[in-house]
Amino acid sequence: MSDALAEYEADTEQLMRRVYLGVREGSLDPQDVVTLACELLDRFHHTDAVLEVVERNPAEVSQAEMTALALRILADVGFDPGFDLAPERLETLRAALGIVARDLPTRGIKGKPEIEILEDWFPVGAGVRLADGERLTWGGPILPHMCDDPATALTGLAILIQESLLERTWQVWPECPHHGLGAHGSERESEAVWWCAGDGGHILAPVGELARALGRHRPT
Repeated sequence: MSDALAEYEADTEQLMRRVYLGVREGSLDPQDVVTLACELLDRFHHTDAVLEVVERNPAEVSQAEMTALALRILADVGFDPGFDLAPERLETLRAALGIVARDLPTRGIKGKPEIEILEDWFPVGAGVRLADGERLTWGGPILPHMCDDPATALTGLAILIQESLLERTWQVWPECPHHGLGAHGSERESEAVWWCAGDGGHILAPVGELARALGRHRPT
């Protein structure tokens, strides 16, 4: 990539971030939207929203219309605010970790795990660091957009932790005591659960309630 192209992309990224924050904070500058549309048009992003912004007189576009156009443009180019511009995503992820952490003692893991932002990954995502210092990232990090929905964030964390532990120890966890099969983190009807494939499939337990489920089903 040439220095000029790299500089252009960095400038465009900063402009998209400014437009996003303007929308988010209710302080959108219409001229920022026009400038962004022109920049994208120069790069052959001829989307309907880009063309509409370029072709219309900004003075004749209401703030509500400009906001809607800005959101369409950001969606068209796949802009993602990450964790830094949408900090509520990180709050959702930490709350999800608090839930899945209730299941870890059934695997013999003690202590409080923490979310770790993986700045050295692209795109930037999040992993989990256990109390003993073990970093869990197997299968790839939790991406910011996965945290827009609490159930998706919780399911993603359950899968990441489960697969990372399996890779480290080659020991299946959790295991359905009735079928002797490994259960898997899964989202079912908007709920994060541990799902067993035995007998056509069934919920072993909601994520976070594994200890109670294993106690109830443990053979005598």
